[in-house]
Amino acid sequence: MKPKITSPIAWQQAELLMQPAMIRVIDNIRKQLEGSVWTGTYQEVQIPIPGYQLILENQGEQRCVDIWELCYRVCFVNYQPAHTQLQSQEVVIDTSLIEEDTGDVDWNRLDAKASQLIQEIFANLSK
Repeated sequence: MKPKITSPIAWQQAELLMQPAMIRVIDNIRKQLEGSVWTGTYQEVQIPIPGYQLILENQGEQRCVDIWELCYRVCFVNYQPAHTQLQSQEVVIDTSLIEEDTGDVDWNRLDAKASQLIQEIFANLSK
């Protein structure tokens, strides 16, 4: 389910953050896979919105992770995954990821948040 963005400013901030968030999410997945027993492949999906899933496999177990959901969790404050919702949720941009002085992406904070999220995903795979 697509998140609800309620203001033009929030929309601009989301546009600023989403591509860099995807870059950092994908790169951090790659780093985690390098030292993991899990293998990962990407699969294009069209429903509910066009995007990609990461299919993780290990010894017959399989987990699917929605890449857009990971990006939303990076870009928004306290974003709850779509499968826990009945309708689109109104989101709040994580403005700490935007440099106050320049309005540019704060790549260090963005990478740190993406890295922490991906580490948590991989730590919870066996649970």
